[in-house]
Amino acid sequence: MALIVGSLGLAFAIRLVTGTAVETTGLLEQISGTALYASAFYGGLLVLWPRGRAVVLGLISIGFCWAVEFFQLSSVPAALSAHSVVARLVLGRSFDPYDLVWYVVGVLLAMALHHLTLCRSETA
Repeated sequence: MALIVGSLGLAFAIRLVTGTAVETTGLLEQISGTALYASAFYGGLLVLWPRGRAVVLGLISIGFCWAVEFFQLSSVPAALSAHSVVARLVLGRSFDPYDLVWYVVGVLLAMALHHLTLCRSETA
């Protein structure tokens, strides 16, 4: 749960400092939002499946994020995003092939944090 809250908090903090809370105004906001979206999804999976292996959770997270990104090739996410901030945050508006890479980065960061947390709790 801390991973989800921390990811979302960091994403909104970066956006508030560099632009707006919801709109992507620059490269840093785009990259951080994309990576943190993926890490938040990983955190959500971890809450639902706390004994899940990091590699499996990571692959599911990347698969979900990529599915959402490729879904943006259709007009549905853009249409929904025009009417709903929640849809814009969850589905995005338009396909960006670079997001595919940043999703992997976000998931890898979440996996590393998950691993470090597990190692710390096992030694305590």
